[in-house]
Amino acid sequence: MMSQEPFSILAVCTGNVCRSPAAERLLGGKLGPTVAVTSAGTDALIGHSIADPMAALLLDSGFESDSFEARRLSEHMIKEADLVLSMTRAQRGLVVELWPAAVRRAFTLPEFARLLNWVDSAALPAGSPAERLRAAVPLAAAGRGRERRSPDEDDVVDPFRRSKAVYKASFAQITSAVDTIVYTIVMSQPRRARHV
Repeated sequence: MMSQEPFSILAVCTGNVCRSPAAERLLGGKLGPTVAVTSAGTDALIGHSIADPMAALLLDSGFESDSFEARRLSEHMIKEADLVLSMTRAQRGLVVELWPAAVRRAFTLPEFARLLNWVDSAALPAGSPAERLRAAVPLAAAGRGRERRSPDEDDVVDPFRRSKAVYKASFAQITSAVDTIVYTIVMSQPRRARHV
């Protein structure tokens, strides 16, 4: 019998006011109630809300941006997460440094989305997003090193205190990766088996 516990995703960036809250809101909104998504920052602006330009992009896409307070990444948060999605390779390194056992379930957001492209959706159980994610994480980890890529392709650009154009570029990277994850986890199974 598959676990009925929610699957927990922790999104990580630097200040926890731009990239990771956007990933949190998008993933949480698109994966549904069996997946619990939170976020934190390696050098968080503790207590701050989502940066205005990112909040506006979320609202324009139909996602709430209120009721958010930035928080600092901790070892406990990493231990509690079933999947850690950082915005850069350096942040992933900090996650693994804080808790080395996270190495096989910590990815950058673009990296996890890319690795899911190698996962045969038929290898995932028909069921809730939580059940499919539990099966997908080890399969994605096993696919590391399968292709040579520019390391920069696995990082999401940091828009903090930069132009609106950079915020849009960053949000587009996040949205693209989230959509790939959602497609594999939710949309690629037979319609009558879908659970959200």
